[in-house]
Amino acid sequence: MTSIVPFRATDLLKMGSVNLDVLTENYHLGYYLQYLATWPDMVFQAISPGGKMTGYMIGKSEGRGQEWHSHVTAVTVDYDHRRLGIARQLVRHLEHVSSEDSIGCYFMDLFVRTSNKTAIDMYKRMGFSVFRRVVGYYSSGEPGDDAEDGFDMRMPLKRDSNRQSLVKSAHTEESPHFEYKYDPASLK
Repeated sequence: MTSIVPFRATDLLKMGSVNLDVLTENYHLGYYLQYLATWPDMVFQAISPGGKMTGYMIGKSEGRGQEWHSHVTAVTVDYDHRRLGIARQLVRHLEHVSSEDSIGCYFMDLFVRTSNKTAIDMYKRMGFSVFRRVVGYYSSGEPGDDAEDGFDMRMPLKRDSNRQSLVKSAHTEESPHFEYKYDPASLK
C-alpha cells in the first residue's frame, strides 16, 4: 500500500524517475526549497511499499478572506505508477491538510493545460470544476512562444459549505493571469 509522507530537502535527490516525463514540469532547486521552507505541511510524497518515491505534491496556501485557498502547484506520479490512485491520494491529503482548522482554506485550485484532457477528466472525478479559462497561462514570455491557455479548476472545501468559491464575480479576470499574494495577516 502506498504511504503519504512528508517531503524533505534530501528527497530532492530521489525524485529523478518521477520527473523524467515530458508532461512533468521541472523546476530549479531553489523553487522546491522555497516551498519546503514556506509551506512544509503542503509538500509531501507517495512512497511504495518498497520505499520508492512514486509521486509527490507541491502545494501552498494563499489569498485573502473568502479567496483564502490552497493551490496545487504540482502533483506528479511516476509513469510506471499511474492509474493506481496515487494522484487521488496526494490530492486528498492536501485537501485534508487545507481543511484543518489551523489553515482553514475555502477551496483548492490548480491550473491545467486546456489540451490535457486526461488530467482535466481526472480532476473532475476528484471534485474539481473548471472555474475559468486563463488566456496564455502557459507562456514563456519569449517572442514567438506558442502560449497555451490554462483552466483554473476549483474544488470547494468544507469551510465553503455554500460553494461560493465556484461563483464567478464581476472581478474574475480572464487574461492575463494573476497571482494571489500570501499574507499571514489575512488569517486573522
